[in-house]
Amino acid sequence: MSWEIVGMSAVCALGDTVTGIHRALCSGQSGLAPLSRFDASKYRAAAAYEVPDRVRPGVDEPLRATRWLVRVVREALTDAGLPEPEPGLPVLVGTTHREMRTAELWWQHDGRLSPADLHFTSALHSAFGLHNVHTITSACAASLYGLGMATDLIDLGEADTVVVAGTDSITESSFGGFDRIQFPPPDTIRAFDRSRRGMIMGEGAVAVVLRRAGTHPGRIHGRVRGVSMNCDASHPTAPDPAGIARAIEEAHDRASVAPDDIDLVIVHGSGTHQSDLAEAVALKEAFKATDPGPLVTGIKGGMGHISGGAGLLNLVVALEAIRSRTLPPVSDLTDPIEEVGELRIVSGQSATGPFATAQVHAVGMGGINAVAIVEGAAR
Repeated sequence: MSWEIVGMSAVCALGDTVTGIHRALCSGQSGLAPLSRFDASKYRAAAAYEVPDRVRPGVDEPLRATRWLVRVVREALTDAGLPEPEPGLPVLVGTTHREMRTAELWWQHDGRLSPADLHFTSALHSAFGLHNVHTITSACAASLYGLGMATDLIDLGEADTVVVAGTDSITESSFGGFDRIQFPPPDTIRAFDRSRRGMIMGEGAVAVVLRRAGTHPGRIHGRVRGVSMNCDASHPTAPDPAGIARAIEEAHDRASVAPDDIDLVIVHGSGTHQSDLAEAVALKEAFKATDPGPLVTGIKGGMGHISGGAGLLNLVVALEAIRSRTLPPVSDLTDPIEEVGELRIVSGQSATGPFATAQVHAVGMGGINAVAIVEGAAR
């Protein structure tokens, strides 16, 4: 069983196209910049991965997460040849904060807020006439949860086409919360490095159009082979290696692949002590019998952690890596933690293919895990 990705789009601190974001990652660029969204003097951390699109620099604006969502959905639909979708087309939106930043600005008397602004249905209905919109808030795994639900909708005959998206803007309340618990604050995201100090927030949006295999007459970007989701509830915040390993094993089962079939892995790689450790242990367990095993990378050092859309952004970058035969490295990784062992971590410079099959991760607080297996369009 497989499902075809026939349209995709993304925007983040590194760029506003999938190919541009991938190219920036491969060249070692970073979207990290001084914080301009709110008063940085209140916090120890002074930088974030912001989308540089505000009309007035240094002045925040409401409904930016909604604006990016409408943009990427429009571009993904156009890419799929569906610029005027049927009104009942399902749209599954993964998010962590929804429009919390807009609520913060309203509370500070810096913007207006309507209750309808707190979800995305009204904006998508206004832009495209769509009304079958569902918001998924399973933390950092939200957009990959949406992808798994989309495959179920198609398998059940509820739809032939589903839009899956993720969007989040940086909120001051979340930024302040992480600022309190990460000391000293991280100066960048160093996934799997001994000197890692934590996660830095990013923002942006991503969307894909998923169709039943064999029903799309045009170009396809790739195929989803299988998606797994679990919530092990092992700990309120720290991920559990066993829960991640189970998600990887189930994804392989759903995709009917063996560990040896996986060419590359794009990890969650948030740069926190517990999450990186758990992910490394789970990967070693999953690929212990492979030789030489897949190439492993993480991309958050380039665009930060975009929360609900992080998993889907990993997925579109993986598809572009397969298409271009170029896999970006983990940025700022110079002293890997012992737990990565013999894993083939890509660092320093990009790795070249060919690649055929990729595994992408999303790991959230509270044991929320999702893993997707995708393959390139040529197979």
